[in-house]
Formats: sequence, structure tokens, C-alpha cells
Amino acid sequence: MALNPQPTASKSTSSTTSSAPTVSLPGAPQAAQFSKGSLDRSALASDPTTQFTSWFAEASSVPQHEACTLATAELPSGRVSARMVYMKSLDHGFVVYSNWGTSRKAADIASNPNASLVFWWRELERQVRVEGRIERVSTAESQKYFDTRIRGSRVGAWASQQSSVLSGREELEGQVKDVERKFEGVDEIPVPEFWGGARVVPERVEFWQGRESRLHDRFSYVRDGEGWRIERLSP
Repeated sequence: MALNPQPTASKSTSSTTSSAPTVSLPGAPQAAQFSKGSLDRSALASDPTTQFTSWFAEASSVPQHEACTLATAELPSGRVSARMVYMKSLDHGFVVYSNWGTSRKAADIASNPNASLVFWWRELERQVRVEGRIERVSTAESQKYFDTRIRGSRVGAWASQQSSVLSGREELEGQVKDVERKFEGVDEIPVPEFWGGARVVPERVEFWQGRESRLHDRFSYVRDGEGWRIERLSP
């Protein structure tokens, strides 16, 4: 999409202001109104896991409804990074699988175990935000999921030094060939020790239902001892 520079009225004298020109998105439509639903306190379950399970089932017709954004932050810099992942299971936390040896998220979590997930279901005009601490799942649990992946994905998990700099595609393909030779004739490939599941154990979960005029319905579940405190939030 092309970006058209817009002339500025005057130059800023502040040394902290960027000198980059202001840009606009040509043809950007007026923001759509949300009108597909509403959310009331009386309709909510007493805990966020039950409420999420209900909404997740209703989102089953949404393509890749298990996709979510995982955000992490490095300390002490506070720099935030985010990426799309798939939630693969839900128990007392939201479980995702990835490389925990070389990835950016692994480095972030090593210094700061706090993380956030965001699910967006456009067709339902709903989103769910999860905030909590990350804990690794057991090797046995990771192996159980790993065994369900196609062989190419299992080989790829071994081969990829996720987020490391490559000299070119050829280097990655060479790493894949090395792993294929290592496991030639082996049907049950073990899960790498640097790869597996991580569980975001929620401390706060927000359910958001879009409404007209941006007057959305928002409810947060905040952990309160052994239970949850439910609060309506201003849009």
C-alpha cells in the first residue's frame, strides 16, 4: 500500500520530535461500527476459563480462531515484542508451543516471565486479553503434542535456531537436511529439549464485545485470592 507524504505547516523546534513527514493511508475507510452483539454481567461465567471456553466454542467458525498475539517484554530495557502463535490447549492456563532456546520470546521470558495474549475474532466483533506469568509445561506433555505434528514440522523444530541470523535460505535448508539424516528411519522423533509448551497462567482476563459508537462492553476478571473479581470497564 502506497503512503502519500503530507506537507507539514512548520518545522518543530523540539529535538525529540521526528523529522519524518506525516503520512496518511489513501482510501482508508471510516472505521466500521460494531453491531453484532452485546455483553452483560448476568451472562458471564464465574471464572474466566469457563467464559473463554464458551466464547472459543462460539468462535469455531472463525478461520484459525486459536490464533493469538503473544506479547513479551525484556528487562531491564522494557522493550516489548509480539508475534502470532496458536493456542493448543487450555487448562489452568493458555498453552502455546515454540522454541525456548534461541527465540526472542525466550530471551524476554528469561528476564521477565510476564506475558500477554490477545485473541481477535473479527466475525464476532470480540476480543479476549489475557495477562499472566509463563511457566513451561512438562517434557511429557510437550512430547505428546509434538507427536501430533507432521514429520516436516518435527524436523523443522530441530533444525531451526529460531530468530538467529541466517546467511541465506540455503543455510536453513542445509540444517534441515542434517536433521533429516540424523532421524532417517526414525518414526518417533523426540521433542528437542529447547522446544516445547509454555503456559500463560492468567492473573487478569478481559472479554471485549464491540458495540456501536465505540461504546464497547468490557469485563475483566482479576484474580482475587482463590477466586475472581469481575469488573465492568469503561470503553
